[in-house]
Order: sequence, then structure tokens, then C-alpha cells
Amino acid sequence: MKMDSLIQDFLEYCEVAQNKSERTIDNYKRYLGRFQEFLEKNISPSQITLKIIQNYRLYLKRQDLGQKTQNYHLISLRAFLKYLSKNDIKALAPEKIELSKTAERTVEVLSHEELKRLFSAIDRTSSAGYRDAAILETLYSTGLRVSELASLNRDQVDIKRREFMVRGKGKKPRIVFLSKKAAEIIRSYMKTRDDNFNPLFINSGKGQSSDILDSEARRLSTVSIEKIVRKYALKAGIIKKVTPHTLRHSYATELLINGADIRSVQEMLGHSSITTTQIYTHVTNKKLKEIHDKYHR
Repeated sequence: MKMDSLIQDFLEYCEVAQNKSERTIDNYKRYLGRFQEFLEKNISPSQITLKIIQNYRLYLKRQDLGQKTQNYHLISLRAFLKYLSKNDIKALAPEKIELSKTAERTVEVLSHEELKRLFSAIDRTSSAGYRDAAILETLYSTGLRVSELASLNRDQVDIKRREFMVRGKGKKPRIVFLSKKAAEIIRSYMKTRDDNFNPLFINSGKGQSSDILDSEARRLSTVSIEKIVRKYALKAGIIKKVTPHTLRHSYATELLINGADIRSVQEMLGHSSITTTQIYTHVTNKKLKEIHDKYHR
């Protein structure tokens, strides 16, 4: 079989058997499509050699792509070759493709003083203010991804028990926990609502129907949530770039600084690999050094 039909089989396998997200499948399709463009002809997998891979790496580099983006292309190609191997289709062994070393990843977190300014910047005299406060407190209290927050429904969140289940990447379920403060603010926000819409966080609905059947149209989008977070960060005078993920980073860092073990933090963040969570140990080590410098004489 030729590459094009095998790639299509691989993408369908990712969707059905591996339950990969739509975004992941789209990325695989785009990255493998670029590999096909590089080949310029529809060859069979058995014809892929290390020399071809070497030339492909050079091709990617000359496309002025970042090192991480180049690696994403190679990761996609390795996943495809692994699929071929699993199905006894002769091809280059995936482990023969090595990834390039990249600069160590760093994350941006907010200090206690910055968090205080961020939450103080919210005017809670209106329904929108209560909603925005509930959004920021929930993000910081749970470490949710912005997509997970946007998908929350009212009947999903148990405010009394202060816990609920979400499905993260790969639709993997996990339990998240609300702080008492976050639960109370969500409860206050719900009291300002006079609708029966199921989404937990909704837009103002100006110019939209109030029909219950249109409730999904009122769900706050991830882009809108990102704008809300950015709005209050600017209002609070925080210079660094602040996103919903910054609050997720701050949540994880705070847990580790206060003694949580990394395996528990991995589970609470919904990371499939401990390696992803370990990025926060570099941040906490820096924080500990700051504490040492401040208090050690």
C-alpha cells in the first residue's frame, strides 16, 4: 500500500481506536501531509530510509520552523511508523528517528501579590462581575484547562461537596476540587442568574434568543474566557502575559510549594505523563531559593 491510503488508515485508527482529540488528529494530518509534500511522490513505507529522514529534517529546518515545531513533525511521523509496525507493515523502525534537543521549557506563574491584585481588580457589583470572579477563582482553585472550564454545566458542578468530574485531553476523566472561596463565589453568581441555561458560564446574550433550546449559543467560548482573564490582568497592572493557563501553572506551583507530592499534582492536572508535571519542579526550586535568600542570614 502507498503512503496516502496508509496515512488515512492511521488517522481513522487515531480517531476510533485511540480516541485522540480532533485537534491532535488535525495536527497529525497536517504534519504528515508536509512529509508527503517533501517526498513529492506517493511511495510505499518500505522505501523510507534514514537518509530520507535526514533530508526531511534539513527540509523542515529550511522552512524556518522553530525547533519544537520541527520535533512535532517528527513525533507525528514516529507515531505513524509505530502504527505501521503494529500492523506488520514493513517500514523504518520509529525509534530510529531521534528528536532534536530543545531549550528547557519554562512556565509563567503569578506571585501571591499578583494574584491578590488580579482578583481585586474585579468589580463584583454586577452579574458579569460575579461571573468573571467565579471564572478566575475556579481556574485558580481547580487548575482546569480553559476548554474544560468552558464546557462546564450547572448540573455537573457539585458546589455543596466542592468537587466534580471533568474529561480532559483524550476524554480522560478526573475529579477536581473547588476551594471554599470558589464554591461560594459560584453560588453567588448563580443567584444573579434568572435563566435555566445549562452552561455554567454564559455570555450576556445581547441580540440572542432567550429560548432554552439556544442555551449552547449562550455558552461562554474559550476565546471569551481568555479575554476576560487578560482584561483583569491589565486592569491589575500585571506586566507579564496572563492567560487561563497561567492560573493553571500557578495552581500547580502552589500545590508543590506547600508540600503536595508530584504524583498527586499530576493526577489533579490530568497529565498522562509525569514528565509534563515535572516542569513545575523547576519553578518551585526557584521559589525555594527565593525563600532561602530572604530568610537565611
